[in-house]
Amino acid sequence: MDFDLTQEQKMIRDEVRNFARKEIAPGAEERERTGEYPYDIIAKMAQLGLMGIPFPEEYGGMGGDWVSLHLAIEELSRADLVFGALMDVTTSVVAQELYVFGTQEQKKKWLVPIVTGEKLGAFGLTEPDAGSDAASLRTTAKLVGDEWVLNGTKQFITNIGFENASIVLVAAEVDEADKGRIISTFIVPKDAPGFKLGKSDRKMAWHALATHEVILSDCRIPKENLLGDPHRGFAQHLTVLETGRISIAAMAVGVAQACLTEALRYAKGRHQFGQPIFNFQAVQFKLADMAVAIELARTQYLKAA
Repeated sequence: MDFDLTQEQKMIRDEVRNFARKEIAPGAEERERTGEYPYDIIAKMAQLGLMGIPFPEEYGGMGGDWVSLHLAIEELSRADLVFGALMDVTTSVVAQELYVFGTQEQKKKWLVPIVTGEKLGAFGLTEPDAGSDAASLRTTAKLVGDEWVLNGTKQFITNIGFENASIVLVAAEVDEADKGRIISTFIVPKDAPGFKLGKSDRKMAWHALATHEVILSDCRIPKENLLGDPHRGFAQHLTVLETGRISIAAMAVGVAQACLTEALRYAKGRHQFGQPIFNFQAVQFKLADMAVAIELARTQYLKAA
């Protein structure tokens, strides 16, 4: 089995690595301290076409593959985890669900702006009483005439607090008593009547990433905003979350690689007994174990991608 990257994959990885080192890493600590949203960097990511790496050119994408995307996510996360998380939600989850399950009209209207980076997407599954047990969600959707009326609260919603966020894909229970419990997925624009951005979540880290509560109070959206099979909305969400978990793995590898780089720098600069501690075998063993674990994790996520 050939585990080598293609020339195109290497080119994307190297380009994103250079971009991250130049544009992202220098201000990472300051952004984490202030929590200021990095709109300027997001705009530059859009110019590079990063949000559209795995999607066809007809939708504004780069026509690449999922390996390339995850290489990019690793390099972004190596500089600042915020941008890996942003890409995970926008591209791996939201854009993929629109691309796989959306109609042609939905793709043109909602997918293209996300793929080109003009807009960001958000994913609305988690609720106050439905976290790991996501199927116990309580948000409801009812068809009234030509509109869906949604009621409920979603929390820990990544990206939706950004000014350039356009939509959130909401999983909701549809009221069809004669057919049992049905969970469908809906495209809910941020400017829909009855849509309210709730409190900003106070996090231990990722302060420059917009994470908010979403409140839907008689929120009305057009009938055609139903996404995919109305009886398989929950399954659709879980399908794209599988890719999202690969993205989380790539993010973790990026952070681990940054830690190893810093550890190496410190080991070479810190002197004891007249020499760098890097020269001591016990330290070398620790660093080698770190490098092996990171390379193993990288191989695993790339194989999954």
